[in-house]
Amino acid sequence: MVDISHPLNYKLAALVTEIVIAAGLIGAVSAAEYPVGSGPDDWWTAYPDQHPGAGSEVDHPSWVLDLLEDGPILILDHSTNCEACIKQEDAANAALEEVGEDAIAFENLIADPENERANALFEVYDPNAGKWYIPLTVIITLLREDGNVVVGWHSGEGETGEDWLLSYVEDAIEYHEENVGDWVA
Repeated sequence: MVDISHPLNYKLAALVTEIVIAAGLIGAVSAAEYPVGSGPDDWWTAYPDQHPGAGSEVDHPSWVLDLLEDGPILILDHSTNCEACIKQEDAANAALEEVGEDAIAFENLIADPENERANALFEVYDPNAGKWYIPLTVIITLLREDGNVVVGWHSGEGETGEDWLLSYVEDAIEYHEENVGDWVA
């Protein structure tokens, strides 16, 4: 144990405390920003590592590109009778309430063979391109990559929870605001 009654030890203890607090704040601020890349937690501009088409370009549906002109997009593809779907819809609604419903477009799609948009989501944004699991949650925004503004996205199958969802939604809003002025649709 260090005796901090000595003035030099007191200053040292204060400095160490300030460094620890500053490091914690920097970690808390940057923890929500996911990098652009191909890993499981990154924003993707091409198919991620876990996808069979890893690295290949994504053909975004025209309706997604149209919505993206006005802001980032949160898409939930789910059913009305699965427990994970109900929880994920609650998490999406809580995230929307937190950021404000006008901050991000929300497409609430019911998984149905007749729903073209819902089916297209799995074709384009399923992170594993495997068997379709619901709920599928997709967040789409504009990112800067190699000096160009490109469409970036992240998705998750199953229940992700409100914290995961809110973190990506907040990033999507920030990135869109930063990059929309330079985007050529």
